[in-house]
Amino acid sequence: MKILCLFLLIGFQSCNSQTKSDPETLKIEEFNWTIDIPENFEPINQKEWNKTLKKGIDAIENTFDEKVDNQAVTIFTYKNGQFNNFEANWQPFDVEIDGEYLETYSEVNKILYQTFETQMPKAKLDSISSTQKISGLDFQRFDITIDFPNGMKMKSIGFSRLFDKKEFTMNISSVDEKIGKKMLDAFLNSKFE
Repeated sequence: MKILCLFLLIGFQSCNSQTKSDPETLKIEEFNWTIDIPENFEPINQKEWNKTLKKGIDAIENTFDEKVDNQAVTIFTYKNGQFNNFEANWQPFDVEIDGEYLETYSEVNKILYQTFETQMPKAKLDSISSTQKISGLDFQRFDITIDFPNGMKMKSIGFSRLFDKKEFTMNISSVDEKIGKKMLDAFLNSKFE
């Protein structure tokens, strides 16, 4: 099973990081992309992020009893508090090998939703798929809202787009609506040239 956007369970982690209180501008040459990381976000070190990814992969593998082929390359990961995460990655995607992109993208969303549903049976889930323009480019968008029995509400938003043979993914997870809006605005206002 090849998972193309992996933001599963990233809201349920506590990572070591280095505090960055000032806003930071990142230029990602590979995608001609510039993004401003909001103030009070801390980078998450790769070792801790890998542990988080492993939890997500394990959840998917336990739900479907199938091995996940994770080829994602992390561009950056940031957090604000324990449950508000901002992460970008890319992975290879060749339509000649992997099939039609939108079909695969839709299947991945179904896998993610079903994994959340299986792993958190008492939570209420809602999701919506759409397309959104960012810097003049069309991105696929997938929102999941999770209402937990304890009253906590988590929102995960994933944006994906194919750039030649690379699938770019931006993932936002938040339990604080204001912090979630800061991350969303940062991505929506980012520039692809």
